[in-house]
Formats: sequence, structure tokens, C-alpha cells
Amino acid sequence: MTKAFIFPGQGAQSIGMGKALAEAYPAAKAVFDAVDEALGENLSALIWEGDIAELTLTANAQPALMATSLAAMAALNAEGITVEDAAYVAGHSLGEYSALCAAGSISLADTARLLRIRGKAMQEATPVGVGAMAAILGLDFEAVQAVAEQAAKGEVCTAANDNDPGQVVISGNKAAVERATVLAKEAGAKRAVMLPVSAPFHCSLMQPAAEAMAEALGSVDIIAPKVPLVANVSANDIHTPMMIRNLLVDQVTGSVRWRESVLFMAAKGVTETIEVGAGKALSGMVRRIDRGIAVKNVGTPEDVAKLKAQE
Repeated sequence: MTKAFIFPGQGAQSIGMGKALAEAYPAAKAVFDAVDEALGENLSALIWEGDIAELTLTANAQPALMATSLAAMAALNAEGITVEDAAYVAGHSLGEYSALCAAGSISLADTARLLRIRGKAMQEATPVGVGAMAAILGLDFEAVQAVAEQAAKGEVCTAANDNDPGQVVISGNKAAVERATVLAKEAGAKRAVMLPVSAPFHCSLMQPAAEAMAEALGSVDIIAPKVPLVANVSANDIHTPMMIRNLLVDQVTGSVRWRESVLFMAAKGVTETIEVGAGKALSGMVRRIDRGIAVKNVGTPEDVAKLKAQE
């Protein structure tokens, strides 16, 4: 089996995630401790015992989800399963940072600080209520992009996440996104659902956040990853620090080309994905994209044991 490690994005967060891993594996606990130290606060207490509304704030959710993914990766490492066992790493939006950290490209402390900056910058890029996102179910990417362009009427409205063949997320000005949901249903969408997000991610309204990330990334050491990253914005593999830096900036305003990324890995021979961290959303997407790829998840000590037994 040729495998890829994949790392979840925002929306996968839950209170208590990663706690059992930290209790079972000292290496996993060390990840949470290192993230707390890098941020100068007790983020792990919020993750394990806090309020879900506070955890869901973008500035908290992003480093928290990364910490949980890296703790799961540390548990795998403790059992002899390493990132080098994979042909590729990939992550959905913020998960791209988790993937790069797991592949040794960016240090854990720098990744935590970058995601705190990214989360705050994305939150602050537009005033509350100006932007919105919606999930369009039952139309392909090209159909949704056409609907978004028709709905824009001088405002921003674009296909932001190409998640799988039947799920595309649009992002932009609230009124334009609302118009697009109506047009999508008229075009044959099964459902068009406004999402409970605090900002319009992955569209041009995020340009102030992209500029903040360009500045933040400019002062961080990035080295070549141990295994190639399949990048959101290009849907192919990248290796060099300069490309990684540029694509992480482009990713803030660019579309998450997840469907194409999975198809790229499948075409390169990947037959198994292991979703590392909270939730199982990416595994569901992979199943809908290519049923020939086996999906596995690692978010608990039981998951680690199961994967080790199958190796």
C-alpha cells in the first residue's frame, strides 16, 4: 500500500480532542506542552476542558487542531510509524501547516505561532457580517463557479473549497453568497446551506490576512519537507522552501483544491490515506472522490493500536 498522511482543517474541533493521546503517550503530551509554551498560554486546557464556542474561534481552533494532529503523529512515531512511511502529506486549509510540521518543514513552535497569527488575521480581515460562506451540495465545481460568478454582481463570490464531487463551498460578500444559494438550487443543487463561520475564508476578501501571512512567513525558517506536500492551491506536489512560503500566502485567498489533490495522489499511486488528528471529515471526502483509496483515521490511542496492528 502506498500511503499519504492527511491533516484536517477547521470544523473538526471538539472539546477533549487529543486528551487520551496525551495521557497514553508522553510524546503526544509534549506536543501540547510545546504549543502552550510557544503561544504563552494554556491552550491545552481550553482544548480539553474549555468552552466549544471559545475553541471554535478561528484564532484558537487553528493552533488547537494542529496540536491535536501533531500529537497523533507523535503517538504514531512512538509506535514506529513515521511520516517517511508515506509518499505524500496533504492538509485541508490550516491542515497544510500541520502537514508541513509533521514533515519537518516548519518547527512545531513556529507552526503554532503562525496559525495563531493566521487565525487572528483571517478573523480580522473583514468586519463581522460582511462576508459569508455556503456549502453547495450536488453540483460539480464548474457548475458552482458559474453560479458564483452569476451571483457576484460586482461583489466577491467564488468557489472557495472544492471538497469532493458533490460538495463545493462558496465564499464572499454575504449578499452575493445568499444570491448564489438561490441560483444553485435553481441550477439543480440538492442543498445550499449557509455555514456558521465567522469570516469568508479563501476568497479575495482575505487579502489583508494574506499580507499578514507574507510578513509572518518571511521571518520563519522553512526547510524542504521529508516527503512532498500536495498543496491546496496547486493540487500537485511541492518540495522547495520558496514554493512552500509562496503557496502558504496564496492559500489564504486561493481555493482549496482538495478533490484535485486527492486525484493527483491517486494518479501517483496512493492507495491509502491516514487522516491524522480530529474528526473524519477528510476521510469521507476521499471516499467520495475515489473509492479505490482505503481510508484510516488516527485520533485516539485505540486508532494508533489498530493502525500498528495492520502495518
